[in-house]
Amino acid sequence: MVLMIVSGRSGSGKSVALRALEDMGFYCVDNLPVVLLPELARSLADRNISAAVSIDVRNMPESPEIFEQAMKNLPAEFSPQLLFLDADRNTLIRRYSDTRRLHPLSSKNLSLESAIDEESDLLEPLRSRADLIVDTSEMSVHELAEMLRTRLLGKRERELTMVFESFGFKHGIPIDADYVFDVRFLPNPHWDPKLRPMTGLDKPVAAFLDRHTEVHNFIYQTRSYLELWLPMLETNNRSYLTVAIGCTGGKHRSVYIAEQLADYFRSRGKNVQSRHRTLEKTQIMTVKQTVEITNKLGMHARPAMKLFELMQNYDAEVLLRNDEGTEAEANSVIALLMLDSAKGRQIEIEANGPQEVEALAAVIALFNAGFDED
Repeated sequence: MVLMIVSGRSGSGKSVALRALEDMGFYCVDNLPVVLLPELARSLADRNISAAVSIDVRNMPESPEIFEQAMKNLPAEFSPQLLFLDADRNTLIRRYSDTRRLHPLSSKNLSLESAIDEESDLLEPLRSRADLIVDTSEMSVHELAEMLRTRLLGKRERELTMVFESFGFKHGIPIDADYVFDVRFLPNPHWDPKLRPMTGLDKPVAAFLDRHTEVHNFIYQTRSYLELWLPMLETNNRSYLTVAIGCTGGKHRSVYIAEQLADYFRSRGKNVQSRHRTLEKTQIMTVKQTVEITNKLGMHARPAMKLFELMQNYDAEVLLRNDEGTEAEANSVIALLMLDSAKGRQIEIEANGPQEVEALAAVIALFNAGFDED
């Protein structure tokens, strides 16, 4: 059984991660004191249930030794895994500005920027021993939940998962990478007008790169380096190895090479995942989730007006769709009243726009609260 410990800076997505883990069947507890972890694990051991616990700066132990002792006292049936979520400073500041929430350290009369910096220092002992560090700066709620499902449900017991990701240096280096390789010196398909609109996933780009000896040499030497040290990494109690391949834009060379490395290690029986940061960023993303109408009278005038007023706070378009396919925009009270959404009906909510994540979360919270009518 797994004891997943979720930590990270405030605003990085711990609540989203915990909800995703709960959907995966984990028994989830928010902000449990570290000293109670062994007691929780013992209570779940006989029921054969994996658990997930969030730890933030408010319930951090006074010293790293307390955390280490709690890990030693866990029942043998549990394998602890530490997931650390993070985001760049500007993203955290923007998220706090958008949600108007107070930082947990604001009671110390610190500015938001100072609170974020102090929190980083306080959480460093956990970050340094994390099995997986995830940068959520460019992730929506949907993307984070899906990534966790892929990595955790696809993870084999006691086996290191290799993650190969491409990126563009002009967009910044991924902070969750264990190794970063720069391939900007390789021949660039960008300068071929026919190849420029394509990506490293397209056959003409692959054929272009495959013709160059230096590309083959780089792939061979990189995989040889990883193969040399992989046995030691696997025996070092590590769950994930993230290898980032970067070119200028993250569209051609890095994508091709990341896929080549992923295919090679996959063919050797390794547990491998691949992702392409720049390609994912350029796609039009829509976050969505399905909820159930729980208030007795369904979507009548008062709930429709509450939802309409809520939407005035967010720069996002929200669309509701019932289980018969009827759609209504959340910024139209009349459309909402005609949605035919009685109690018990399933409603799919889609959001897109600069504040799509925040808008979706707010709408879901309103639905889950029964529009405050019950």
